[in-house]
Amino acid sequence: MKDRRSGTSSRIGTTAVVTGGARGFGKAFGAALAAEGAAVVLVDLDTAAAEAAAAEIRDNGGSATGRTGDVTDETVMAEIMAEAAAIHGGIDVLINNAGLHSDEYSKPIGEMGLAKTRRLFEVNVIGVIACTLGAQPHMTHRAGANIVNIASAAAHLGGTAYGTSKLAVAGLTVTFARELGPAGIRVNAISPGMIFTDTIRAELPDAVKDRVKAMQFIDTDGAETDVVEAMLYLTSPSARFITGETLRVTGGMAAGT
Repeated sequence: MKDRRSGTSSRIGTTAVVTGGARGFGKAFGAALAAEGAAVVLVDLDTAAAEAAAAEIRDNGGSATGRTGDVTDETVMAEIMAEAAAIHGGIDVLINNAGLHSDEYSKPIGEMGLAKTRRLFEVNVIGVIACTLGAQPHMTHRAGANIVNIASAAAHLGGTAYGTSKLAVAGLTVTFARELGPAGIRVNAISPGMIFTDTIRAELPDAVKDRVKAMQFIDTDGAETDVVEAMLYLTSPSARFITGETLRVTGGMAAGT
């Protein structure tokens, strides 16, 4: 993406850390930021997949490295952020994308039980906190520094432990926007709706697809690029006056809640 005002790449010299960067949205976010000139650090529990995703970006002419880390481990996340900052001179963009989101976690809390619910909140909520606190010292007072958290349309619909964890992410977005604003760091979130990735097309039953689409205001399939473009906007200078917001990319599905 080109800066609309200067006509030149808006990401040259930018360092971006993407958690859950080995696959799915995280991999797509990393590729999009690298394509604009950012140096990207992909963090994931899956070492081989993170390194493969980074290698793919490099093969396409971008700058990327893969790092292994559990977002719930405060010490490891702080070390990864410090390393990225030492190599690249700081951190400009943090995408808190890592999370648990399978059908296994899209159930009522009483059905899931405490142990599984605790693990869900450790990754989806505490992980956002650990990564944000780890990156904060390296983002403070850097022009245009910003964080994007990945929530979900499930946050606005209620009814599952997963949705509740993502509602907490939306709440943390407001909290951190307030806390980090004086340091010049913007914090926003994206709530994707039903996005037709290859995995969703293959695994989600047709009845579920039809039910969710019927909740949308527009009869269009959501695509991965819709979420990527939302991320690129929120992390760009064009969004310089936007913070504490959650952008719903749902085709209108969650607009009334």
